[in-house]
Amino acid sequence: MFLFTEFHTKSVGVSIKPQNVYSVNTKYQKLTFLETEDFGKVLVLDDLVQLTERDEFIYHEMISHVPINSFDFSKRKKELKVLIIGGGDGGTAREILKYNFVKEIHLVEIDKEVIEIAKKHMPFTASSFKDKRLKIFIEDGRKFVKNVKDKYDLIIVDCSDPIGPSKVLFEKEFYQDAYKALKDDGIFVTQSESPFYSLDIIKDILDNLKESFPIVRLYTANIPTYPAGYWSFTIGSKVYDPLKVSPENILENIKNLDLKYYNEDIHFASFSLPNYVKKALK
Repeated sequence: MFLFTEFHTKSVGVSIKPQNVYSVNTKYQKLTFLETEDFGKVLVLDDLVQLTERDEFIYHEMISHVPINSFDFSKRKKELKVLIIGGGDGGTAREILKYNFVKEIHLVEIDKEVIEIAKKHMPFTASSFKDKRLKIFIEDGRKFVKNVKDKYDLIIVDCSDPIGPSKVLFEKEFYQDAYKALKDDGIFVTQSESPFYSLDIIKDILDNLKESFPIVRLYTANIPTYPAGYWSFTIGSKVYDPLKVSPENILENIKNLDLKYYNEDIHFASFSLPNYVKKALK
């Protein structure tokens, strides 16, 4: 019996018994695709689970809808130009495209094999690639951002863990360039690892973002197949505080959307942190 195991530490991990396995070494990373009984299709990069068909909606909704609904549209035009760095499975783009006031998305993915595997095996996320508002760039996201100034309303970093090609997306210099690539009231968000296992990484992300952004906040979600089932995201904002938006405005924005996890209560509750996290991040 073959078991795939993702190790969260040297001695702790989660195992999946796949029905079918496909694996290839791309130019940048080891890409593995599993078909499983309980969690459906599973995308794995460098032996770390990136998404499963069963619970991907939690991650993709939280990295997308929280920052979008942190804008105060009573003070600015209801129109967004969005940059996604990573996100080659298409799930984050799928969520953002649910808003008709999102006019254009640029998705920058370094590894085209991720996009191809999503198109072939994961229509539940890759359906977004058919939308004409989405433009794909097969490029290095770090270099892409470095050459952009005052262009995007929202930048979303939907990357893998800080190893391999994604490592540079967790560095202070990248956050500084992302700040410059945003418009005057722009918002930046990145996935920021597990608060249970990776508080040192989260602290570095917060400290580095605070050197550029006046408003920085950590928020979390429960994602069953991620380490400890507990994951975090970090917002850097030039103007808007995600905790000062109106619940009524969030409701207005999402009232016609098909959402499985995110709502106006989750928006605010996700910024509430347990004491051990608060203490470690002081």
